[in-house]
Amino acid sequence: QVQLVESGGGLVQAGGSLRLSCAVSGGLFNNYAMGWFRQAPGKEREFVAAINRSGGSTRYADSVKGRLTISRDNAKNMVYLQMNSLKLEDTAVYYCAADVTQSLNLIKVLSIQYDYWGQGTQVTVSS
Repeated sequence: QVQLVESGGGLVQAGGSLRLSCAVSGGLFNNYAMGWFRQAPGKEREFVAAINRSGGSTRYADSVKGRLTISRDNAKNMVYLQMNSLKLEDTAVYYCAADVTQSLNLIKVLSIQYDYWGQGTQVTVSS
């Protein structure tokens, strides 16, 4: 059984930084492309960032480009989201997701395309 557990969320002032982590257990981590999504109160879940199986290719939502960075450590079965220059509008529950894929390069941005999800971690940005 594949499990994803996020950590690292919290309360931070605008302009500050946080680093989210996602630990993946079960299955073969190297076979998963990984993504981060977020959901703010009253809004739909939205794509934030994703990374291919090797970690050599990434995609970002326009709203986070240049501020958030996704990375992975295949030796540790971990994926990270470094969040810098945080804004009030970044406040949301952040979810880690795994896409079981044969493709080495394909990166997906729709939540329905992901197979496994974590429970989420709250990020709150204050003024």
